[in-house]
Amino acid sequence: MARKLAVIGAGLMGSGIAQVSAQAGWDVVLRDVTDEALKRGTDGIKASYDKFVSKGKMEAHDADAALGRITATTDLDAAADADIVVEAVFEKLEVKHEIFRALDKIVRADTVLASNTSAIPITKIAAATEHPERVVGVHFFSPVPMMQLVELVRGYKTSDETLATAREFAESTGKTCIVVNRDVAGFVTTRLISALVVEATKLYESGVATAEDIDLACKLGFGHAMGPLATADLTGVDILLHATSNIYTESQDEKFAPPELMRRMVDAGDIGRKSGQGFYTY
Repeated sequence: MARKLAVIGAGLMGSGIAQVSAQAGWDVVLRDVTDEALKRGTDGIKASYDKFVSKGKMEAHDADAALGRITATTDLDAAADADIVVEAVFEKLEVKHEIFRALDKIVRADTVLASNTSAIPITKIAAATEHPERVVGVHFFSPVPMMQLVELVRGYKTSDETLATAREFAESTGKTCIVVNRDVAGFVTTRLISALVVEATKLYESGVATAEDIDLACKLGFGHAMGPLATADLTGVDILLHATSNIYTESQDEKFAPPELMRRMVDAGDIGRKSGQGFYTY
């Protein structure tokens, strides 16, 4: 299997995908629009490798070798000879369309184009390309180096070969895959967590229970590693508001209608850990 990967977007997800792929032996081109974004991404990867080395989970020479397999660039044309491209940019369809339209013209005919989207239907993303059969969802979870799961999403026209290549890639990085056979907004995991967060927020908003107790109920009652409100704070209340809104717009299913409290929190900037305040104070 040829091992050249291009990752578009050097944020938390993109750099994480680049990190685990380089560690697994892939040659990685990491592309973003600014040198600052690339520096943040590559610094993050190096810091993460250093942490693994200090904990004895990785040899220093392996970390150096993996780092050496990552090339950072602002040039999208660097994806030209990639076997698989993973897009991990902002969750806006217009932005993704622009990238996929460009990639469609740049890459080889047999290159698989994957999106790391967590909520936008793959069929919609693939519609911007001439070859929708080679577009697939490869949804990694954050933080990528720690999380075992990858959701593979079949668009309306995704071919079996494309899905098989995506699975081979994800499994090569040590991940376990689930397959989403029907391209619904939010796939499997985002729909589940969104429904849970929406209901937990409503319970909290209407004073039924405290945030702590709601989370404790899910941890001790259902064996969840983390409660839904703490998860919202970790992911970002803004990100989850965006995801639930997307699913609600697509499905018109009331259970995904974001509660008013989520909108107010985002308006106020209380978006979770990254702002120091969400459902909890950090």
